[in-house]
Amino acid sequence: MPVQPGVKALTFDLFGTILDLGGSLTPHIGTFLASKGSDTSADVFWQQWRYRQRLEQFQDTIMALGHGGYLETVRRAFVYVLGMNRVEASADEVKAFLECWRELSPFPEVKDALPPLHEKYRLVALSNGDPWFLEHLSKNRIQYNFDAVISVEQAGGAFKPHPGVYRKAATMISLEVGECMMVSANSFDVVGARACGMRGAWVDRYDLPYEDTPYQADVMVNDFTELADAVT
Repeated sequence: MPVQPGVKALTFDLFGTILDLGGSLTPHIGTFLASKGSDTSADVFWQQWRYRQRLEQFQDTIMALGHGGYLETVRRAFVYVLGMNRVEASADEVKAFLECWRELSPFPEVKDALPPLHEKYRLVALSNGDPWFLEHLSKNRIQYNFDAVISVEQAGGAFKPHPGVYRKAATMISLEVGECMMVSANSFDVVGARACGMRGAWVDRYDLPYEDTPYQADVMVNDFTELADAVT
């Protein structure tokens, strides 16, 4: 039986939850930095880039000037962190480097964990990514046939954890909000979903503390193998 009676769909974050961003990108970052003569480590640069990208996303939503798109926040954050580390790169070099995002790979246990979850629930990708990018990743990199692949551009036009995203996504798959469980390695994503009435599963891939909030996760696991054991 499902751990949460009434849950009919699992909505998955992709970036950092299903897709291993750090493992996929740090080799490319290391090669790029070496070509620029920088002594900044790839791991440090990646952490700076990831944190800055989240800030770019939050700013994008808060300023309400129109949704800029996920890959645009990736680009802006990359340029910012290049400046932080005194690394010079032309616009063309930045554009060429960012093609490495097309090569993101899933965490190794994801492939075996999704089918047993699919026996119990509808599986939906609910991501901040641009629609075309999500289609590419689900088809060519994750190689899994989700019941739906939903971009925030189609579900409210703002980055998660904007409440409209979770509510609109539930509507798009003809379910009530409480019939969905958000699965994410980003605690702010789980908090946002819980605050809207979704159930929440936090995949603590990075050994980080959860938010200080009344909106706690219903399920806390370390990876998708544990997730499948917990909710099926």
